Parts: sequence; structure tokens; C-alpha cells
Amino acid sequence: MDIEEFDFELPEPLIAQTPLKDRTASRLLVMDKLTGEITHTHFAHVIDYLQQGDCLVLNDTRVLPARLYGHKQDTGAKVEILLLHQVEGDQWEVLAKPAKKIKPGTEIVFGDGRLKAQCISIKDHGGRIMEFSYTGIFYEVLDALGEMPLPPYIKEQLPEQERYQTVYAKERGSAAAPTAGLHFTKELLQTIEEKGVKLAFITLHVGLGTFRPVSVDNIESHDMHSEFYSMSQETAELLNKVKADDGRIISVGTTSTRTLETIARDHDGVFAETSGWTDIFIYPPYKFQAIDGLITNFHLPKSTLIMLVSAFSTKDHIMNAYKEAVREQYRFFSFGDAMLLL
Repeated sequence: MDIEEFDFELPEPLIAQTPLKDRTASRLLVMDKLTGEITHTHFAHVIDYLQQGDCLVLNDTRVLPARLYGHKQDTGAKVEILLLHQVEGDQWEVLAKPAKKIKPGTEIVFGDGRLKAQCISIKDHGGRIMEFSYTGIFYEVLDALGEMPLPPYIKEQLPEQERYQTVYAKERGSAAAPTAGLHFTKELLQTIEEKGVKLAFITLHVGLGTFRPVSVDNIESHDMHSEFYSMSQETAELLNKVKADDGRIISVGTTSTRTLETIARDHDGVFAETSGWTDIFIYPPYKFQAIDGLITNFHLPKSTLIMLVSAFSTKDHIMNAYKEAVREQYRFFSFGDAMLLL
């Protein structure tokens, strides 16, 4: 398929720069994935579309304050580091700016000096392997010195770092938030459970590749990034029971979707306790084995995420829904409004 088929016009003012104070106040576009019929409502009413016996699947990854500002030990030159993922021990794969100044052996100092890093090696794609040394507990030092790695299209500062976390964020390791989950509050989740809807948690640590543009004309030629995922035995058993009882599995976000579809693909359509790395690339046409519904935000033009959503419905329905969202002045991207596809 041609990448241009997933393009759309988006006025810049519709790119949400800050989150709403009330997480559930976002708007919600509900679409029948088969007919394309659209209903406009607000996220607080998402419960009206859920049924007893359904199961919401939530990604409990926790975003690291992964952007660090420091200086080179020898010259004092300013350096920006972005943690991607832990390699082993105190070694992390990172992106560095200015990268050409960071060679093996380069030492960087952050803050008051209680966090330091040395470049160990350079990756093929230009990333660096850095080994960190610190006083105290690494994640506590990172919380004190690091900033949230907000997407490049967000220009505003985020005064409250927790607002870029879901209320159920638990497992540290993500370079970006699973943004569909940002609309939920603990109170809304409790009300959903009281209706008889199950909650299941999986983990996928979002990589910065999720923001990487597709640079090929033919999307089949795109190399998808890999991200770490895991599913517990408890979650696997719950999801298999929901399926057996003819309940609906509703994925919260594209990250949950990629995890569920990877596991179902690798285990003949059932769920199992497992972990690993997935580079699954979902685009039309695709036969979904795991999910029956999807809650998601509005995604960037020509992105792998809009392709995934198009595969769950149809490209024409999704592109029409996006045009409708633009006409209705919905807020787009990470801090924007949401869609529910059923």
C-alpha cells in the first residue's frame, strides 16, 4: 500500500499541547468498525458502551523521566541524553545530542555530579551504549534529575510529570506513555469494574520508534521497531476465560493491541504467560486474533499507528472518521481526545 493513502490535513491548533485537568473530560468519537457509523460523546461515557463480561486490557508500563541534561567532563560542553532501554546492569542504550561529540570513552556529568555516564560503544543506527554510575538508587536519582520525554510535537512544558503517566502505571521502562490510557481515572475504572467488566494488565515498554516516521513509499517495506512486552499467567488465564465465555476483549491503546496480537499469533490464538520483544507491524489487510474493540487516541498522518487502526476497521472508515474529527475540532495526539472502535 502507498503511504500517501494514510495522509490527512491537520490544522496545527488541533495538536493538543497540554492535558485536560480532568482526565475523563476528553471527547470520545465512537465508531462502528464495520459500518463506519459515528457517535460523538465524552470519555466519561465510555462505560455506556461496555458490557458485563467484557474485559479491558491496559498497558501498565511506567514512563521513565528519561531526558537528561548534562555536560562533558573534559570540556563542559552541554549534552542531552535520552534513555531508550536498559541493556544490562547499569548500561543503557541512549540517544545523544550532539551525537557526533559523544565517542567511546566520553564521560558526562549530570546535575550535581551524583549521576555520571561513560560512552561504551556506538550502535549502527547512531545510538550509544552508556554505562551509568551514581550515588544512591538509580531510579530515585533519575526521578530527581530527569524530565519526561514528551513527543516532539508538544512544545509546552509539563508542570506535573504524573500527568504523562496512566493512573495504573507500574512497570518502569517506557520512553513514552500509552496515551489511550491517560483518559482513565481510578474512579472511572472502579465504576467500570462494578458494571461487571474485567480489567487485565499487560506490559509493553513503548520505544521512541513509535514516533519514527515511515520513510518508504510502500508501507510493506517499512522496518518496524522492537519493543519489550510481557504477560502474566493471571492475565493469560483471565483473557482465555473471557474468550471462552464469549466476552469481548477491548484493548486500551495500540501498545496493548500489539502485545495481545503478538501473543495470540505466537500461541495459536490463545493467551499464555510470556515475555519477549515484538516488532509486529499491523496494517491493512490484517486478521485480528485477539481483540474485539479498541480505545485509541488520534494519531499522526502516515504513522504506523493510523495504519493499525485502519486495519481494525477499514482505511476508508478511519480516514473519514479523522476528517470528521478535524471538522468537529477534536484535539489530536498524545494529550488529545479518543476514539472507541467496536
